Amino acid sequence: MKRILQIFLDGVGIGENNTAVNPFIKKPFQFLEEIFGETPHLENQEISNKGKYLFPVDANMDVDGLPQSGTGQTSIFCGVNGPKIVGKHFGPFPYSTLKPIIEKENIFNSFLEQGMKVSFANAFPKVFFDYINSGRKRLNVTTLMALYSEVKLFDVDDMLAGIGVSSDLTNRRWNTKLKYDIPIITPEEAANRLLNISSKNNYTLFEYFFTDHLGHGRNKNEFEILLDDLDRFLFKIISEVDKETTLIICSDHGNLENIEVKGHTNNPTLAITAGYGALELKNKIKDLSQIKSAILDL
Repeated sequence: MKRILQIFLDGVGIGENNTAVNPFIKKPFQFLEEIFGETPHLENQEISNKGKYLFPVDANMDVDGLPQSGTGQTSIFCGVNGPKIVGKHFGPFPYSTLKPIIEKENIFNSFLEQGMKVSFANAFPKVFFDYINSGRKRLNVTTLMALYSEVKLFDVDDMLAGIGVSSDLTNRRWNTKLKYDIPIITPEEAANRLLNISSKNNYTLFEYFFTDHLGHGRNKNEFEILLDDLDRFLFKIISEVDKETTLIICSDHGNLENIEVKGHTNNPTLAITAGYGALELKNKIKDLSQIKSAILDL
């Protein structure tokens, strides 16, 4: 069974070759240096090595202003030019006129309509379910499209059973921030768990949003911990992708690659493909709105 594993990193662009502002340049990341042999920057945006491809994706899409999550994520997961439809970049949540598009055109629906199996691998704490059960629906694109498509949202029990992955990868923040008392796992264990989930589905999505939080200047005390966990996680994932799996890592806008500013950037977003059809996927994606169609073409 051919399968797609999509890892969405919120707020990661390709930035300057400058150790003072770009954390990817300041401290070499294992998944970049060992997989691709070097770290991308604005003067070196496209790298390939042994069937794995790293390349830039346009998040501006001919609309002035700084790209935002609501319109950017709608573009990625619905295959439309979100900011062009709205007339501006908008976020963090989707603009009201985009919600009918998300409901109908989201990538979960596209797979489900073909009788295929999908999974949204993130596990959510009780406070999240309390929020949505209260009737409030101020949600980001990924959770909104899961609700629209009736894709199961995993909870703490699913995570403990190994069929869901914590948004922070290791479960650590569930204990320190949410007052749970659950086992901590390594980033490598989280990667193996996600690969196992992917092996059972035609399409699996995992979202990591702490990259955007770090870029906005939040979680300062955890900056190095979170990035080290992410680095180890991605290194394991990219190293272990098999020939039946297509891996695509993508983002919605720049941010973390320039910690000198707390807002987003106009930089191209970082994308990586590996596994089955990796080159085909890379060649078809120039901007965010082309990611969904390139995936479905496989």
